[in-house]
Amino acid sequence: MRLTIDHRTTYRFTAPQGRIVQLLRMTPRNTHDQTVAEWNIAVDCDARLREHRDGFGNLTTMLYAEGPLDDIEITVSGEVVTSASGGVLHGTFEPLAPALYLRSTPATQAEAALAAFAQEATGGQKSADALHALGNALRDRFAIVGGRPEPGLTATAAFARETATARDMAQLFVAAARAAGVPARYVTGYCDVLQDGGHPTPHGWADGWIDGTGWVAFDPTLGITPEEHHVRVAVALDAAGCSPVAGSRLGEGRESLDVEVQVVGEA
Repeated sequence: MRLTIDHRTTYRFTAPQGRIVQLLRMTPRNTHDQTVAEWNIAVDCDARLREHRDGFGNLTTMLYAEGPLDDIEITVSGEVVTSASGGVLHGTFEPLAPALYLRSTPATQAEAALAAFAQEATGGQKSADALHALGNALRDRFAIVGGRPEPGLTATAAFARETATARDMAQLFVAAARAAGVPARYVTGYCDVLQDGGHPTPHGWADGWIDGTGWVAFDPTLGITPEEHHVRVAVALDAAGCSPVAGSRLGEGRESLDVEVQVVGEA
């Protein structure tokens, strides 16, 4: 499948900013199951862009813009060709051992209730079927809602609610899988499949490590296997670690954020 992506992020400020520094995790990598046919990052002001690779193997771009700036728009566009893989990753750059992804962060600590839920859903097993069962159990428990996720919401806090965003669902899956003894990580990217009435946004799902198979992708929000309809961009221990945009600004006032995403798939 060929997926065409247009992702625009606009920051507006109530007072001019003297400098903006942003870390962009918005560039997908080539693997055996996805090929980046075209990819561009553009900024609507004079800015320096420097490409790097972080410790998780993600392609990153540092953005440096000097003010005064009342607003800044970052546009990412491109085409990615994907293929069916059954959710099993092939040909990804993996600089870290899977065991690292058993490590919890403050956002993915599983307290007693979530840990018990994970054990019941997986039956104490560490197979792909057990993780599919975990994803289904999460979908049965929560009503999925769209919109922007609450900043800083932990897996434990999300588990106490009745509704969950895609980010919450993926982070809950990661926390629960680790509680069941399975290395798991958060994944950001794009998807052309939407929840009923939803709008395109950067999407989040999860990977789990299965001994004898490798990394396998799971989408607890959509209840489908991430393969042809998903474009993988970045991975980390939690959602904050692979957010598309993170950074700082030098200046007074408040900021507002608008995000527009269009993802169109063509077989």
